[in-house]
Amino acid sequence: MQARDVMTRKVISVNDGDSILTAARLMLQNRISGLPVVDTGGNLVGVVTEGDFLRRGELGTQRSRPAWLEFLLGAGRLAKEYVHTHGRKVGEIMTADPAFVGEDDSLETVVELMERRHIKRLPVMLDGRSVGIVSRANLVHAVVGLARDTQGPAGDDSAMCTEVLQAIGQQPWAAQVEVAVKGGIVELSGVILDDHERAACIVAAENVAGVKEVHDHLVWVEPMSGMAFPSPEDQSPQTERTLVK
Repeated sequence: MQARDVMTRKVISVNDGDSILTAARLMLQNRISGLPVVDTGGNLVGVVTEGDFLRRGELGTQRSRPAWLEFLLGAGRLAKEYVHTHGRKVGEIMTADPAFVGEDDSLETVVELMERRHIKRLPVMLDGRSVGIVSRANLVHAVVGLARDTQGPAGDDSAMCTEVLQAIGQQPWAAQVEVAVKGGIVELSGVILDDHERAACIVAAENVAGVKEVHDHLVWVEPMSGMAFPSPEDQSPQTERTLVK
């Protein structure tokens, strides 16, 4: 998938000469946490977000430091912070030179840039103009849509058993497990050498269409000590009562 497939096409932007009150009202009215900032020519020059309103003189939340630390930081750094905490125009508090992506960029590129820059949204650009915004919320919506679309028709128990085995077997962490399916209920058994493989096997089974429940009977054998640990499900009081009966 590409950025164009998940982005919000209605771009609400603010001008760098607008007041911070204008930007704040736009975010509240549209229930969004950030806005692209453009100049008079419509060119993207920055982004203003809720984070830019955290350290404000009006709130009394501007940073307060000991005099010796302020001396070490220098007048330039302190002057820059003053502009950000007391600026009245969007251009004075925004993040300049923002990161952005193109319509054809993959979602992998989008996510990597978000993680690397620690940001929640990216303008989507085309020919120097902002044509959309892709945010973390857009990615969540995409996950929901894809999860719904990828759940195809369920096969019979035998087909589901094969699919679960394939789903686990094709993974790099693949564990040697046994799978039984009856009425859409999956029973996992066998030995795993890392307890994290337990959750991974369960998730792989849950993603197979038609699976109603997954029961864990995997035994974890700790490689160094050779000690064996049954699954939490097999250790539960309910299981113990069933075994006694």
